Amino acid sequence: MTPALMLQGTGSDVGKSLLVAGLARAFSNRGLKVQPFKPQNMSNNAAVTIDGGEIGRAQALQARAARTPLRNDMNPVLLKPQSESGAQVIVHGQIYGNAKARDYQALKPKLLEKVLESFTRIGDGADLILIEGAGSPAEVNLRANDIANMGFAEAADVPVLLAGDIDRGGVIAQIVGTHSLLSTSEQQRLKGFIINKFRGDLSLFDDGLKILTEKTGLTNFGVLPFFRDAHKLPPEDAFAISDQPARQDAIQIAVPVFSRISNFDDLDPLIAEPDVSVRMIKAGHPIPQGMDIIILPGSKATLADMEFVRAQGWDIDIHSHVRQGGTVVGICGGYQMLGTELSDPNGVEGDARTINGLGLLDFTTRLGPVKKLEEDAGIEHLTGAQISGYHMHVGHCTGPALNRPMLRLSSGDDGAISADNRLMGCYLHGIFSDDKFRSNFLNRFKFRKVKIDKFELVIEDTLDELSAHMEKNLELDQILEVANGVK
Repeated sequence: MTPALMLQGTGSDVGKSLLVAGLARAFSNRGLKVQPFKPQNMSNNAAVTIDGGEIGRAQALQARAARTPLRNDMNPVLLKPQSESGAQVIVHGQIYGNAKARDYQALKPKLLEKVLESFTRIGDGADLILIEGAGSPAEVNLRANDIANMGFAEAADVPVLLAGDIDRGGVIAQIVGTHSLLSTSEQQRLKGFIINKFRGDLSLFDDGLKILTEKTGLTNFGVLPFFRDAHKLPPEDAFAISDQPARQDAIQIAVPVFSRISNFDDLDPLIAEPDVSVRMIKAGHPIPQGMDIIILPGSKATLADMEFVRAQGWDIDIHSHVRQGGTVVGICGGYQMLGTELSDPNGVEGDARTINGLGLLDFTTRLGPVKKLEEDAGIEHLTGAQISGYHMHVGHCTGPALNRPMLRLSSGDDGAISADNRLMGCYLHGIFSDDKFRSNFLNRFKFRKVKIDKFELVIEDTLDELSAHMEKNLELDQILEVANGVK
């Protein structure tokens, strides 16, 4: 059996994804062939694999950290929320169906078999599998048929470490409380803990570490100081999206945060630019006047989010922005919203219906059951730059506006752009990661004295810094021994 270790958390957003990414890079730097794995993920931020499927964006970052290609088996079950109580279920990279929360609980036993199949395959040729849990194993009301945390760990017979977030407070209660809620066999499987996001004088927490060991009998595998460059790495969850401080001397970009926003890592290269201010506009707030650009991002439920845009009054703000000479860019679902009409005759996103779009470009969109998942490259119309990215969408657009495509790709024309080059959209995700296109696009709005030349290199450097951070502060040799069954 391939050595494996599962990292579970005391709750959501305690840093599990980043910890696994850092461990993956650290052990990869030691010469090990590492494979990331997450049995079940819930996120609308997804990446396209070499198998032609989709997995959670966190596993894509972890695979990058491990220097290994993206594979469907890294995240065998992906839930993409479409409503308050339902989600699209992706299994082995492909659409499996839609399920309400209660129905999904009954589906889990069938999915566990598929998860274990992926776990077996992912270990082929690997030296180490690093597994990320979801939420917390302390959610014992959901323990029956669990495939995300201890249910998977016991079925796959893998050891577990528990991560707690001291930055949010109450980390002693987090870890002791989680430990106390586990069954005897689960407690035995839990080998130790990691304290994440520590700030200040570590010696002040010495007594806290003693209390944790006394109360749980668990080994302390290290206290990790807050990693200040974490913001340079793409977040997975929408609630991790944060606004930047407004800078009046910067290029001003506003992004309305849809209720089902997806693939928002499209924005990361813009956020990283030193002289660009990206304003994430949350529900209940108007889009400010005076913006240079409004970007409409991807959506997992485009029709519902188009209605959400109107409910917030953002459609009025967008039209006002256009009348004042502003630029609007739509990506994937945001691109579909730019048209005159959105129809879902097959009920892909829920009820079959047709609604009006923003009407900024003359085309209509019809959703269909087939999802396009593939990488692509070509030329973009606006600046003539080479671009590359990936498709992840359902829907087909038709109309006169498509006679002026935004992109000319290997797979054909994509998107539309207005005659004055101020309104544009496309299906291709990742276009702002191309340094030349991003620079040329932004230079239309201001002469820029400061910029980043290689966005992808920033991510690589940050992963290496995260790896060094972990080598310095965590007991990596002991962690590796746990994965190998020594401890």
